[in-house]
Amino acid sequence: MKRPIVGIIGNSYLINDQYPAHAGGSMNSEAIAEVSDCMPLLVPADPRLVSVAELMETCDGFLFTGGRPNVHPEEYGEAATEAHGAFDRARDAITLPLIRACVERGQPFLGICRGFQEVNVAMGGTLYPEIRDLPGRMNHRMPPDGTLEEKFALRHAVRFPGGGVFERLFGADCVMTNTLHGQGIKTPGNGIVIEGTAEDGTAEAIYIKDAPGFTLSVQWHPEWNAANDPVSRPLFSAFGDAVRGWAGTGTKPVLKSA
Repeated sequence: MKRPIVGIIGNSYLINDQYPAHAGGSMNSEAIAEVSDCMPLLVPADPRLVSVAELMETCDGFLFTGGRPNVHPEEYGEAATEAHGAFDRARDAITLPLIRACVERGQPFLGICRGFQEVNVAMGGTLYPEIRDLPGRMNHRMPPDGTLEEKFALRHAVRFPGGGVFERLFGADCVMTNTLHGQGIKTPGNGIVIEGTAEDGTAEAIYIKDAPGFTLSVQWHPEWNAANDPVSRPLFSAFGDAVRGWAGTGTKPVLKSA
């Protein structure tokens, strides 16, 4: 049977500081292919090369991935500072209108890390430039040293309200996750429901209230060890079910808060 297509939003890189490339982490493709059971398709996030309309007709769902550049603060009405870090305006120009179009149309997507932040900004929300600088917040950034396994190791708990979307999905009101981000939600966008929070109050899991499709997004990186992790696997599995529902090859699931 033909697998539905998930567009994986790529990032721009310079190989050897010279050669421009669009790329995506292989673990994102592996999670989509092996756990969601969909065909991964890397998307060059640049409006010179692709349009939102073309992407929505080509792909059945979208994975908004993490990435080192941050959403430009002009997208939520603030001036850029050194704390905001690097930017990718071409990706902003594709992902933000694509998210809004998917919400309106009911086309499923899953947001991860930067993708989680993009969803909030697309819906009119704002971001803190650096979580670790806020009083009472811990450092959520990736450890600068160590192996890949150590950098993606589980580092803090995320709690969910009973009866919510994520608690039902994971079968638990508290899970352990990795953490590799510097920014975070300041004010939630229109319809954004924050269901999961870290021990320091940082938003970690959201969905869009009354959206007709799958809109779950998380601040951590569930693509790491997705086939074996007890939190990552049900998230990517549910996303795959939603994509198949959209593609017409299965039953469209309804994920609403109780």
